[in-house]
Amino acid sequence: MENILKGKHIILGITGSIAAYKAACIIRGLVKKGAEVQVVITPAGKEFITPITLSALSSNPVISDFFSNRDGSWHSHVDLGLWADVMLVAPATASTIGKMANGIADNMLITTYLSCKAPVFVAPAMDLDMFAHPTTQQNLDRLRSFGNYIIEPAEGELASHLVGKGRMEEPDRIIEVLESFFASKTELEKKKILITAGPTYEKIDPVRFIGNYSSGKMGFALAEACARKGAEVVLIAGPVSLKVNHPNIKRIDVESAGEMYQAAISEFPTSDAAVLCAAVADYRPENQEPEKIKRETKGDMMLHLVPNKDIAASLGAIKRENQILVGFALETKDEIFHAESKLQRKNFDFIVLNSLRDQGAGFRCDTNKIAIIDRLGEKIEYPLKSKQEVAADIINKLATLLK
Repeated sequence: MENILKGKHIILGITGSIAAYKAACIIRGLVKKGAEVQVVITPAGKEFITPITLSALSSNPVISDFFSNRDGSWHSHVDLGLWADVMLVAPATASTIGKMANGIADNMLITTYLSCKAPVFVAPAMDLDMFAHPTTQQNLDRLRSFGNYIIEPAEGELASHLVGKGRMEEPDRIIEVLESFFASKTELEKKKILITAGPTYEKIDPVRFIGNYSSGKMGFALAEACARKGAEVVLIAGPVSLKVNHPNIKRIDVESAGEMYQAAISEFPTSDAAVLCAAVADYRPENQEPEKIKRETKGDMMLHLVPNKDIAASLGAIKRENQILVGFALETKDEIFHAESKLQRKNFDFIVLNSLRDQGAGFRCDTNKIAIIDRLGEKIEYPLKSKQEVAADIINKLATLLK
C-alpha cells in the first residue's frame, strides 16, 4: 500500500482521553506516508496533550475554538468538512461519541463532524465499564447506522478481554485501516452492480395491498458499500422511506413485483453482478379493484392469488458466464437445506442466509446475522453485526469473485 495516503487530506479529531498521547504517533505516521493532517481538538483534549506538540507534528495550526482571535476571524467547519478526504476521531471518548450520535454540536469537533462530507472513522477510548454501558453501545450502533466506521481492537489481538474492550486501537493499526479503506475505493471501479432492495406491494384496491416487513436497510447498505468501492450501482428499490447518499448510485423506484421484474430484466444484461436483496412478493391478487372495497357491500371476502414472475430464477436463466449473481434466503426452519436448494435452483454464485430465529436479524432491525454459502458448499458464519458491517462482508466476498 505504498503511497496510498500520499496527498490525502485527513482531519484528526482529538478528545479528552488519556489515550490522547497516541494522537502524536498517528500524526507522525500519517505525515510520514504523505498525508496532510489537520487537527481539531476539544477543550478537554488540550488538558491531555498540548496544541503546540500537535501543530509541530502536523505542520498546521491546531483548531480548537470557533473563533481564532478577537478580531472577528473564525474557523469554518463547513470548509474544513469539504476539504477532508476522511475524518478520524482518535481517541473518541464516550462523551464525544454520544454527541456525535445525537447531533449535540457544542464544540468545533462536533460541528466539523456534522459538516463533513467524507467518511468518518471513530476509535473509542474509555474504561471497560463505560464502553460496555448500554448507552455507549447504543450510541456506537447509531454511528454505524449513519455509515461511520468504528475501529476497535480485534479479539484475537488482545492481551486479555478486560484490557481490550474500550481501549483505543494502536496508531499503526489505525493507519492500516485508513490505508485499506483508500485501497478498496477502486476495488470495484468500472464494475456495474445491480441491487434490489425493500419490499414489494401488491395492490388489492387503491388503498390496500399485500406486503411484508422489509425496511430496505440491508439493500441500501449494500448499495452504499458497492459505491464506496468505486462501482456504478443501480439500486432498484421497493416502497421504502430511505435515501441514498453516494453519487455513484442510480436509484429506480418501483412498487410491485412486476415493476421490479421489468427493471431488473432491463438492467441485468449490462451489469457485472446482481445482488438480489429485495423481499419480493411471491403472489399478487388476480384482480385489483378499481375502487376502495367497502366492508358493508362485500361482507366475507376471498382473495384469489396468482404467482408473480420469479426475478431470481429469471436472471439466473440468462446469466452469462462472466456475471455474478447473489441471492438472499430468509428462513424460519431447516435454514441450511432451503438455502442450499435455492442456491442451486436459482443459479446463484453464493447465497446470504439469515434466520428469523436469530435475535437481531431479519426485518426491521439495524443489525443482521448471516452465513454465506457458495457453490462449492463452503459456508462462512458471521456474528451479529450492524447492517453496514454485514454489507461490507458481503461486498468483500463479491469483490473476490469479480477480480
